[in-house]
Amino acid sequence: MKILITGVAGFIGFHLAKKLLEGDNEIIGVDNINSYYDISYKYKRLEILGINTVNIQTNTLEKSSKYLNFNFYKTDICNEIIIQSIFEKQNFDIVIHLAAQAGVRYSLENPNEYILSNIVGFHNIIEFSKRFGVKNFIYASSSSVYGDSSKVPFSENENVDKPASLYAATKKTNELIAHTYSYLYGMKTIGLRFFTVYGPLGRPDMAYFSFTKSILNNETIRVFNNGNLSRDFTYIDDIILSIKSIVELIDTNNYRFENYEVFNIGNSNPIKLLDFIEILELNLEKKAIIEFTNMQKGDVHGTFSDSNKLYSAIKFKPSITLFSGLKLFVEWYKQFHDIKK
Repeated sequence: MKILITGVAGFIGFHLAKKLLEGDNEIIGVDNINSYYDISYKYKRLEILGINTVNIQTNTLEKSSKYLNFNFYKTDICNEIIIQSIFEKQNFDIVIHLAAQAGVRYSLENPNEYILSNIVGFHNIIEFSKRFGVKNFIYASSSSVYGDSSKVPFSENENVDKPASLYAATKKTNELIAHTYSYLYGMKTIGLRFFTVYGPLGRPDMAYFSFTKSILNNETIRVFNNGNLSRDFTYIDDIILSIKSIVELIDTNNYRFENYEVFNIGNSNPIKLLDFIEILELNLEKKAIIEFTNMQKGDVHGTFSDSNKLYSAIKFKPSITLFSGLKLFVEWYKQFHDIKK
């Protein structure tokens, strides 16, 4: 199959492209490589995929030296002219739209970035998918759409009309736009509500990443709401296997669901923040220096995925424990940063 992956230099996009390239798929990747976090991580991911990042040209097709079936465009999904030209030149079987401005707290500081990337950019990709006859549109939603709900575990049947951040509101908007395109044009749209994804070559702005760096450097970590928070942590391999299974169902014409679908992808095992820090300390063999502070605006007290619908669809659901996942992450982190202890 020929697949477009937007956000391919991102954490999930990179790992997904790498996994799908192991098969017979042809992947076209798109990413604007913005500077929300250190772009060296994004370039490293692209280099692993065989893209020469030294003289990378904007809006120009870059061929992989490692994978004959992978090509890359450095471009912005808000650039209608370039996005249209990509769709004109390709004949995609599936679009997997992962590009978005991430981060709940950053949305308080730079709301315009979220409107542009997460709504205008999203609409460009789904609109050109419709215009050029792409029948299968998979996109990243988020557990943040559930807001600060106390009804757990979070089910796809739950009302999600009370987002706690602009980021969450844009993800809810994505789901509404997808529903409209499914209803009007018969497109199969599949929204994936990711629950706190972590793992090697991840996002350095996320807590597990920054906590690891601070603990190793004997720096204080700030723990919000005095530690009274919990998250449903989901290891990257479980996320990728879930998406791959959905893609394979589509490829074999065994996808037997409604045109509009939304799935939780989470480990279904919320971990208290202080327990998470303790597990990280065990893997690092080092204690954290903790500063407790108040709840942040836009944050939620807890997340908890009901992943039964996902299991019914693909006969798989995330299961890698936090201890095992953090162990793998810490091993990677130390090797990547050449830390001997």
